[in-house]
Amino acid sequence: MNWLTNFVKPKLSALVNRREVPENLWQNCPSCANMLHHKDLNENLRVCNTCNYHFRMSAEKRIEILFGDNNFKEIELNIIPDDPLKFNDKKKYIDRLKEYRKKTNRNDAFILGKGDINQKNAIFGFMNFNFMGGSMGRAVGDGIVLGAKKAIENKCPYIIFTSSGGARMQEGIISLMQMPRTVAAVELLNQNKIPYIVVLTEPTTGGVTASFAMLGDITIAEKGSTIGFAGKRVIQDTIREELPIDFQKAEYLHEHGMVDIIVHRKDLKKTLSDILHHIS
Repeated sequence: MNWLTNFVKPKLSALVNRREVPENLWQNCPSCANMLHHKDLNENLRVCNTCNYHFRMSAEKRIEILFGDNNFKEIELNIIPDDPLKFNDKKKYIDRLKEYRKKTNRNDAFILGKGDINQKNAIFGFMNFNFMGGSMGRAVGDGIVLGAKKAIENKCPYIIFTSSGGARMQEGIISLMQMPRTVAAVELLNQNKIPYIVVLTEPTTGGVTASFAMLGDITIAEKGSTIGFAGKRVIQDTIREELPIDFQKAEYLHEHGMVDIIVHRKDLKKTLSDILHHIS
Protein backbone atom coordinates (compact mmCIF):
# COMPACT_ATOMS: atom_id res chain seq x y z
CA MET A 1 0.00 0.00 0.00
CA ASN A 2 2.86 2.35 0.81
CA TRP A 3 4.40 1.59 -2.58
CA LEU A 4 1.16 2.50 -4.35
CA THR A 5 0.68 5.67 -2.29
CA ASN A 6 4.25 6.88 -2.32
CA PHE A 7 5.34 5.97 -5.81
CA VAL A 8 2.53 5.06 -8.23
CA LYS A 9 0.03 7.79 -7.24
CA PRO A 10 2.51 10.71 -7.60
CA LYS A 11 3.60 9.35 -10.99
CA LEU A 12 0.03 9.14 -12.23
CA SER A 13 -0.75 12.63 -10.90
CA ALA A 14 2.27 14.03 -12.71
CA LEU A 15 1.14 12.42 -15.97
CA VAL A 16 -2.43 13.69 -15.73
CA ASN A 17 -1.42 17.31 -14.92
CA ARG A 18 -4.89 18.47 -13.83
CA ARG A 19 -5.53 22.09 -14.73
CA GLU A 20 -7.00 24.42 -12.18
CA VAL A 21 -10.49 25.68 -13.02
CA PRO A 22 -10.65 29.51 -12.85
CA GLU A 23 -12.92 30.99 -10.22
CA ASN A 24 -16.01 33.04 -11.14
CA LEU A 25 -16.39 31.16 -14.41
CA TRP A 26 -20.17 30.95 -13.94
CA GLN A 27 -22.70 33.31 -12.40
CA ASN A 28 -26.27 32.66 -11.28
CA CYS A 29 -28.98 35.06 -12.40
CA PRO A 30 -30.71 36.50 -9.30
CA SER A 31 -34.00 36.67 -11.21
CA CYS A 32 -34.40 33.31 -12.96
CA ALA A 33 -31.55 31.32 -11.31
CA ASN A 34 -30.15 30.44 -14.74
CA MET A 35 -26.41 29.68 -14.67
CA LEU A 36 -24.53 32.00 -17.02
CA HIS A 37 -21.00 31.64 -18.33
CA HIS A 38 -19.07 34.85 -17.76
CA LYS A 39 -18.06 35.08 -21.44
CA ASP A 40 -21.66 34.78 -22.62
CA LEU A 41 -22.81 37.27 -19.99
CA ASN A 42 -20.23 39.88 -21.05
CA GLU A 43 -20.98 39.37 -24.74
CA ASN A 44 -24.66 40.01 -23.95
CA LEU A 45 -23.80 43.34 -22.22
CA ARG A 46 -24.18 41.72 -18.78
CA VAL A 47 -27.84 40.96 -19.41
CA CYS A 48 -29.32 37.51 -18.72
CA ASN A 49 -30.14 35.86 -22.04
CA THR A 50 -33.11 34.03 -20.46
CA CYS A 51 -35.03 36.67 -18.49
CA ASN A 52 -33.29 39.96 -19.49
CA TYR A 53 -32.17 40.69 -15.92
CA HIS A 54 -29.66 43.57 -16.06
CA PHE A 55 -26.56 42.93 -13.97
CA ARG A 56 -24.60 45.90 -12.65
CA MET A 57 -22.02 47.26 -15.06
CA SER A 58 -18.83 49.18 -14.35
CA ALA A 59 -18.51 52.77 -15.51
CA GLU A 60 -15.53 51.85 -17.70
CA LYS A 61 -17.51 49.12 -19.45
CA ARG A 62 -20.37 51.54 -20.15
CA ILE A 63 -17.93 54.01 -21.68
CA GLU A 64 -16.47 51.25 -23.85
CA ILE A 65 -19.92 50.17 -25.08
CA LEU A 66 -21.15 53.69 -25.78
CA PHE A 67 -18.04 55.19 -27.36
CA GLY A 68 -15.60 52.47 -28.40
CA ASP A 69 -11.96 53.53 -28.41
CA ASN A 70 -11.92 57.04 -29.83
CA ASN A 71 -15.16 58.91 -29.11
CA PHE A 72 -14.72 59.74 -25.42
CA LYS A 73 -12.18 62.16 -23.98
CA GLU A 74 -11.94 62.33 -20.21
CA ILE A 75 -12.02 65.71 -18.49
CA GLU A 76 -9.58 66.04 -15.62
CA LEU A 77 -11.35 66.56 -12.31
CA ASN A 78 -10.25 68.96 -9.60
CA ILE A 79 -8.12 67.56 -6.77
CA ILE A 80 -10.21 67.67 -3.60
CA PRO A 81 -8.54 67.37 -0.15
CA ASP A 82 -9.24 64.01 1.50
CA ASP A 83 -10.93 63.18 4.80
CA PRO A 84 -12.28 66.60 5.90
CA LEU A 85 -13.67 65.18 9.18
CA LYS A 86 -10.76 62.82 9.99
CA PHE A 87 -13.39 60.08 10.05
CA ASN A 88 -12.59 56.73 11.62
CA ASP A 89 -14.79 53.67 12.19
CA LYS A 90 -13.43 50.14 11.82
CA LYS A 91 -10.96 51.64 9.36
CA LYS A 92 -9.73 55.17 8.76
CA TYR A 93 -11.50 56.91 5.89
CA ILE A 94 -8.15 57.89 4.39
CA ASP A 95 -7.21 54.20 4.31
CA ARG A 96 -10.51 53.29 2.64
CA LEU A 97 -9.82 55.87 -0.06
CA LYS A 98 -6.36 54.41 -0.66
CA GLU A 99 -7.85 50.92 -0.88
CA TYR A 100 -10.49 51.87 -3.47
CA ARG A 101 -8.08 54.00 -5.47
CA LYS A 102 -5.78 51.02 -5.78
CA LYS A 103 -8.71 48.70 -6.62
CA THR A 104 -10.30 50.92 -9.30
CA ASN A 105 -7.33 53.00 -10.47
CA ARG A 106 -9.62 56.02 -10.02
CA ASN A 107 -9.33 58.95 -7.64
CA ASP A 108 -13.02 58.88 -6.70
CA ALA A 109 -16.48 57.70 -7.76
CA PHE A 110 -17.12 59.99 -10.75
CA ILE A 111 -15.83 59.99 -14.33
CA LEU A 112 -16.38 63.05 -16.53
CA GLY A 113 -15.74 63.43 -20.21
CA LYS A 114 -16.81 64.78 -23.58
CA GLY A 115 -18.25 62.14 -25.88
CA ASP A 116 -19.63 61.69 -29.37
CA ILE A 117 -22.60 59.42 -30.12
CA ASN A 118 -23.34 59.22 -33.84
CA GLN A 119 -21.77 62.63 -34.46
CA LYS A 120 -23.62 64.35 -31.62
CA ASN A 121 -21.48 65.76 -28.82
CA ALA A 122 -22.39 65.91 -25.15
CA ILE A 123 -20.76 66.08 -21.75
CA PHE A 124 -21.09 62.74 -19.96
CA GLY A 125 -20.77 61.93 -16.27
CA PHE A 126 -20.57 58.37 -14.93
CA MET A 127 -20.96 57.40 -11.28
CA ASN A 128 -18.68 54.49 -10.45
CA PHE A 129 -20.38 52.00 -8.10
CA ASN A 130 -17.12 50.07 -7.74
CA PHE A 131 -15.68 53.02 -5.79
CA MET A 132 -17.33 52.94 -2.34
CA GLY A 133 -20.73 52.12 -3.81
CA GLY A 134 -20.71 55.23 -6.00
CA SER A 135 -21.30 57.31 -2.87
CA MET A 136 -21.43 61.09 -3.28
CA GLY A 137 -18.87 63.09 -1.34
CA ARG A 138 -17.15 66.37 -2.12
CA ALA A 139 -15.20 64.97 -5.07
CA VAL A 140 -18.32 63.57 -6.77
CA GLY A 141 -20.30 66.75 -6.12
CA ASP A 142 -17.47 68.85 -7.52
CA GLY A 143 -17.28 66.62 -10.62
CA ILE A 144 -21.01 67.01 -11.28
CA VAL A 145 -20.79 70.79 -10.96
CA LEU A 146 -17.74 70.89 -13.24
CA GLY A 147 -19.66 68.85 -15.81
CA ALA A 148 -22.49 71.40 -15.79
CA LYS A 149 -20.00 74.23 -16.35
CA LYS A 150 -18.36 72.34 -19.23
CA ALA A 151 -21.76 71.69 -20.84
CA ILE A 152 -22.58 75.40 -20.68
CA GLU A 153 -19.14 76.28 -22.02
CA ASN A 154 -19.49 73.83 -24.94
CA LYS A 155 -23.20 74.58 -25.47
CA CYS A 156 -24.03 70.88 -25.55
CA PRO A 157 -26.27 68.53 -23.50
CA TYR A 158 -25.18 67.11 -20.16
CA ILE A 159 -25.87 63.39 -19.61
CA ILE A 160 -25.29 61.67 -16.26
CA PHE A 161 -25.38 57.93 -15.58
CA THR A 162 -26.24 57.32 -11.94
CA SER A 163 -25.26 54.27 -9.88
CA SER A 164 -24.99 55.04 -6.20
CA GLY A 165 -25.93 54.12 -2.67
CA GLY A 166 -26.32 57.82 -1.81
CA ALA A 167 -24.32 60.32 0.21
CA ARG A 168 -20.92 59.26 1.61
CA MET A 169 -21.33 58.88 5.35
CA GLN A 170 -17.61 59.34 6.05
CA GLU A 171 -17.97 62.99 4.99
CA GLY A 172 -21.07 63.66 7.12
CA ILE A 173 -22.76 67.02 6.61
CA ILE A 174 -20.26 67.90 3.88
CA SER A 175 -21.57 65.05 1.72
CA LEU A 176 -25.17 66.16 2.37
CA MET A 177 -24.22 69.65 1.20
CA GLN A 178 -23.54 68.16 -2.23
CA MET A 179 -27.30 67.65 -2.66
CA PRO A 180 -28.23 71.37 -2.87
CA ARG A 181 -24.96 72.03 -4.66
CA THR A 182 -25.81 69.61 -7.50
CA VAL A 183 -29.39 70.91 -7.62
CA ALA A 184 -27.95 74.41 -8.10
CA ALA A 185 -25.80 73.07 -10.96
CA VAL A 186 -28.93 71.69 -12.68
CA GLU A 187 -30.65 75.05 -12.24
CA LEU A 188 -27.63 76.69 -13.88
CA LEU A 189 -28.16 74.38 -16.88
CA ASN A 190 -31.83 75.38 -17.01
CA GLN A 191 -30.97 79.07 -16.96
CA ASN A 192 -28.61 78.56 -19.90
CA LYS A 193 -31.12 76.36 -21.78
CA ILE A 194 -28.76 73.37 -21.78
CA PRO A 195 -30.56 69.98 -22.03
CA TYR A 196 -29.96 67.74 -19.01
CA ILE A 197 -30.52 63.98 -19.37
CA VAL A 198 -30.27 61.40 -16.58
CA VAL A 199 -29.82 57.66 -17.10
CA LEU A 200 -30.78 55.79 -13.92
CA THR A 201 -29.05 52.42 -13.50
CA GLU A 202 -28.94 49.72 -10.84
CA PRO A 203 -28.97 50.99 -8.11
CA THR A 204 -29.80 54.68 -7.69
CA THR A 205 -30.70 55.47 -4.09
CA GLY A 206 -30.35 57.84 -1.15
CA GLY A 207 -29.22 61.44 -1.51
CA VAL A 208 -28.42 60.99 -5.19
CA THR A 209 -32.07 60.19 -5.91
CA ALA A 210 -33.12 63.08 -3.68
CA SER A 211 -31.08 65.60 -5.67
CA PHE A 212 -29.75 65.77 -9.23
CA ALA A 213 -30.81 62.26 -10.32
CA MET A 214 -34.52 63.09 -10.50
CA LEU A 215 -34.23 66.54 -12.11
CA GLY A 216 -33.53 65.57 -15.70
CA ASP A 217 -35.33 67.21 -18.59
CA ILE A 218 -35.49 63.61 -19.81
CA THR A 219 -35.18 60.74 -17.34
CA ILE A 220 -34.24 57.33 -18.69
CA ALA A 221 -34.00 54.16 -16.60
CA GLU A 222 -32.44 50.83 -17.48
CA LYS A 223 -34.88 47.94 -17.32
CA GLY A 224 -35.37 46.60 -13.78
CA SER A 225 -33.21 49.20 -12.03
CA THR A 226 -33.75 49.86 -8.33
CA ILE A 227 -34.53 53.55 -7.80
CA GLY A 228 -35.51 55.09 -4.49
CA PHE A 229 -34.53 57.06 -1.40
CA ALA A 230 -34.87 54.88 1.71
CA GLY A 231 -34.94 51.09 1.48
CA LYS A 232 -38.21 49.27 0.90
CA ARG A 233 -38.08 47.49 4.28
CA VAL A 234 -37.43 50.77 6.13
CA ILE A 235 -40.48 52.37 4.47
CA GLN A 236 -42.69 49.37 5.25
CA ASP A 237 -41.65 49.43 8.90
CA THR A 238 -42.34 53.19 9.06
CA ILE A 239 -45.78 53.27 7.42
CA ARG A 240 -46.73 49.75 8.62
CA GLU A 241 -48.15 48.80 5.24
CA GLU A 242 -47.18 46.19 2.66
CA LEU A 243 -45.69 47.76 -0.46
CA PRO A 244 -46.08 46.44 -4.05
CA ILE A 245 -43.61 43.74 -5.03
CA ASP A 246 -42.14 45.96 -7.79
CA PHE A 247 -41.96 49.05 -5.56
CA GLN A 248 -38.85 51.16 -6.34
CA LYS A 249 -38.27 49.39 -9.63
CA ALA A 250 -37.87 51.38 -12.85
CA GLU A 251 -41.12 50.03 -14.30
CA TYR A 252 -43.11 51.09 -11.21
CA LEU A 253 -41.66 54.60 -11.36
CA HIS A 254 -42.42 54.81 -15.08
CA GLU A 255 -46.00 53.79 -14.43
CA HIS A 256 -46.31 56.56 -11.81
CA GLY A 257 -44.78 59.29 -13.98
CA MET A 258 -41.35 59.61 -12.36
CA VAL A 259 -39.39 58.12 -15.29
CA ASP A 260 -39.89 59.04 -18.95
CA ILE A 261 -38.36 56.05 -20.73
CA ILE A 262 -37.54 52.45 -19.78
CA VAL A 263 -34.78 51.08 -21.98
CA HIS A 264 -33.07 47.74 -22.49
CA ARG A 265 -29.30 48.08 -22.26
CA LYS A 266 -28.93 46.92 -25.88
CA ASP A 267 -31.08 49.86 -27.02
CA LEU A 268 -29.56 52.53 -24.80
CA LYS A 269 -27.02 53.93 -27.27
CA LYS A 270 -29.65 54.22 -30.02
CA THR A 271 -32.11 55.85 -27.59
CA LEU A 272 -29.54 58.46 -26.57
CA SER A 273 -28.59 59.03 -30.21
CA ASP A 274 -32.24 59.58 -31.19
CA ILE A 275 -32.76 62.03 -28.32
CA LEU A 276 -29.58 63.99 -29.11
CA HIS A 277 -30.52 64.27 -32.77
CA HIS A 278 -34.03 65.38 -31.83
CA ILE A 279 -33.01 68.11 -29.38
CA SER A 280 -29.96 69.43 -31.28
